Amino acid sequence: MPSNSAVEHIQDLGAYVSASPSSFHAVHEAARRLDAAGFTALDELEPWDGGAGSFYVIRDGALIAWVTPEGATPATGFNILGAHTDSPSFKLKPKPTTGKFGWLQAGVEVYGGPLLNSWLDRELRLAGRLVMLDGTQHLTATGPLLRFPQLAIHLDRAVNDGLTLDKQHHMNPVFGLGAPESSDVLGILAASVPGASVDPAGIGGYDIVVADTQAPEIFGANGEFFASGRLDNLSSTHAGLTALIAHASAPVAGPIAVLAAFDHEEIGSASRSGACGPILEDILTRISDGLGATVSARRQALSASFCVSADAGHAIHPNYPERHDPANRPILNGGPLLKINANQRYATDATGAAFWARLCGDADVPYQEFVSNNDVPCGSTIGPLTATRLGIRTVDVGVPLLSMHSARELCGVDDPQRLATVAEVFFRAAV
Repeated sequence: MPSNSAVEHIQDLGAYVSASPSSFHAVHEAARRLDAAGFTALDELEPWDGGAGSFYVIRDGALIAWVTPEGATPATGFNILGAHTDSPSFKLKPKPTTGKFGWLQAGVEVYGGPLLNSWLDRELRLAGRLVMLDGTQHLTATGPLLRFPQLAIHLDRAVNDGLTLDKQHHMNPVFGLGAPESSDVLGILAASVPGASVDPAGIGGYDIVVADTQAPEIFGANGEFFASGRLDNLSSTHAGLTALIAHASAPVAGPIAVLAAFDHEEIGSASRSGACGPILEDILTRISDGLGATVSARRQALSASFCVSADAGHAIHPNYPERHDPANRPILNGGPLLKINANQRYATDATGAAFWARLCGDADVPYQEFVSNNDVPCGSTIGPLTATRLGIRTVDVGVPLLSMHSARELCGVDDPQRLATVAEVFFRAAV
């Protein structure tokens, strides 16, 4: 039976996910929580004062937040928890209002690697940002609007022998009845901007994704399971956010604690707000500049730094045990994962593994090791990208899931809180 504190944490994670149907909403909700905790928002276009304090910066769908302790020097290292705000889904195309045979449909493009069948026969919403011709931006999110309707078994008697979905022809959601000129997806999005009157004719661009509308839920024989959309990777973003806020409430001398929540991880991270881009280096440079760092002192600080790359991983699936390593079989509620790969798809090495073991010991949190079956190559994370780009020592970890990349993923109730607990210990740890 999960503890009361684990249930409270998972309920707060559910509230965070519900408020974050897109990466832009995820950073907006994070900023709202940081504001309430006394953090100061900084603008990249403005000069920054150096020194101690709690701050954050938003760049598109990414957020960097940090706590600089009193007494920090130009050579003070950074303890960075890296995560990402995006999830596999579908993204709205140009000329998005389509349809045929009396149906209104929305034109969408596959974003990342979603499990396509998991999106069928669900009530879905659109969410993201609208950018107006004058440059102003608005967050928008509809209510239940869309559905990918599955073909009835009577019309495909062999469907249970293997479902094949064509991304272009079969993944076109319906949102109404009528001719395409009778309705307008952009008009619906404009009308869904909270607290503002937005003229759809003034929309110059948009980044809009599809999101599930089903509320997160605790379930299981003893309330041990948690089902939700976007656990990959809002489970890590939320853990880092709650840990950083707790750390800021009682700052201690030591490293500069940083939460780096990147966008676009699911499509390779190659963007101005992704881990392949310059955002983290830009922010770390400006922090160290504010402390009076020379180029040499900045390099010294990076050498003293550590990154915990937190991204969801795989629990053993009871129906497909042959897809997992025979010796390393993580379970839900067994603790967060230490993710290992010989080919550096994860950045963990012996130094990182030992550091993670020490952190979990100090936090009194169990952890599990994950390594792939040799015949089932694993994915990758922002960890190797951060290590390669900045030379920072990095370890890959995360909450174990079933149904990763499904519209609705599954984790244990205990594991997200445990990840947050270790993250808080990490933020103040000597490397």
